[in-house]
Amino acid sequence: MENILSVQNITKKYPGVTALDNVNLDFHKGEVHAIIGENGAGKSTLIKIIAGSEINDSGSIIMEGRKYANMHTRLAIELGITIIYQELMMVPELSAAENVFLGSPIGNMGLVNHKAMRAEAAKIFKSIGLKTDPGKKVKELSIAYRQMIEIARALSKNAKVLIMDEPSAALTEEDVEVMLGMVRKLKENGVTVLYISHRLDEVLRIADRISILRDGKYITTLCTKDANTETLIQYMVGRSLGETFPERESNPGEVVMEIKNFTGNGVKDISFSVRKGEILGIGGLIGAGRTELAQLIFGAVIKNSGEFFLGGKKVEIRSPSEAVKLGIALIPEDRKQQGLLLEASINENIGLPVLMRYSRASFVNYKIIHALSLKQKDALNIKTPSLSQAVKNLSGGNQQKVVLAKWLAAKCDYLIFDEPTRGIDIGAKQEIYRLLNHLAQEGKCIIMISSEMEELIGISDRIIVLCEGKLTGELQKNEFSQSKILAMASGLV
Repeated sequence: MENILSVQNITKKYPGVTALDNVNLDFHKGEVHAIIGENGAGKSTLIKIIAGSEINDSGSIIMEGRKYANMHTRLAIELGITIIYQELMMVPELSAAENVFLGSPIGNMGLVNHKAMRAEAAKIFKSIGLKTDPGKKVKELSIAYRQMIEIARALSKNAKVLIMDEPSAALTEEDVEVMLGMVRKLKENGVTVLYISHRLDEVLRIADRISILRDGKYITTLCTKDANTETLIQYMVGRSLGETFPERESNPGEVVMEIKNFTGNGVKDISFSVRKGEILGIGGLIGAGRTELAQLIFGAVIKNSGEFFLGGKKVEIRSPSEAVKLGIALIPEDRKQQGLLLEASINENIGLPVLMRYSRASFVNYKIIHALSLKQKDALNIKTPSLSQAVKNLSGGNQQKVVLAKWLAAKCDYLIFDEPTRGIDIGAKQEIYRLLNHLAQEGKCIIMISSEMEELIGISDRIIVLCEGKLTGELQKNEFSQSKILAMASGLV
């Protein structure tokens, strides 16, 4: 088949890290080509170089037969290369049509022709099967529809190569089906799609070919018909992983956390308890109130009513700082925005919750904090050349470990994990699962919110399910089943 895009001998180095090492790849015209690998394999760096938002140190990019030493954003767009990042670039207050033509509105003499933009947007929407009013504000649309509008924007720029970075990360299963249908339409229209995803089942369904990177190196490219999940995992991690969920003997102790009639932040009259050494899973559909409940427990939002008991004693938590003093930690769903200071070092992030504890007369004892950080780095196997490395340069899995490390350094005994493995590859997921098991065996009280059904069932000792802000059911380990959880999540029981 005809190559539309190639990368030749691409190398990119950051301080202490070789992100890409002499990578060569060809992409065919009109194919869906998946790029997979563990966090830190080099996927994000590669697509940024192709899209022009990062500059390679050496090598070249060939687009439709023309060679370029490197790419920059404007040139990439002119050549028909467009990228849709995991964090969507949209203006919520503007209409769908205005977002499609953001930065390049239709008009004349400095005047925007809104009617023409809506008409042109409607044509693009129709071509990809998107059924929404071009005049509707983006803030009124679901994540899935916003993503489709990003695709429409790419097509408005005559995209020949569309790069999709973790396109299904924030979507429901139903929305994923719609999105995959749109990808197939793009392929039918001759667009080449570079599809980056950690969801291997999804990759096997949508891709024509799959390329694997490991530790910045190109490993191989497979035709999807010749691949399966086990083969892909072996290429990704260089070994067989065995069972996805490590076994653990569960022996929960006494009740150490009790929530009674919590109401507020979108949840209503919720009651449950958690035992020492137990992993309590919280299931539910998007919008069920799981994250909102976690925010109430952590004091990020003050409850309207209800009682909270820790170790049998009634407590009132009015802020996250009060929660931390009581030993409660929240590992948030959005680690980049809410869990980390990306520009700061690993050492600074881990030391943040204990700064006051190890300060005297405005002087911080950095020696103790460094020792704490080093201990957590070794305990959690954080892969980094140095504790002075900026957190933004770590892989997603290692960033998640840094969030956990800072709370373990603060000696928190009550840990709330909100989507602990979102955006993390399968190898790093297993490390997180082992850590969760180890923490439970140490006697920590763990609450785990997850949208991944297999993860929820595979890791939890007990599961409670929410629907529209209410608790609709509870399941013991021997009662776990996807059908029961979905029925409760849908409010059918």
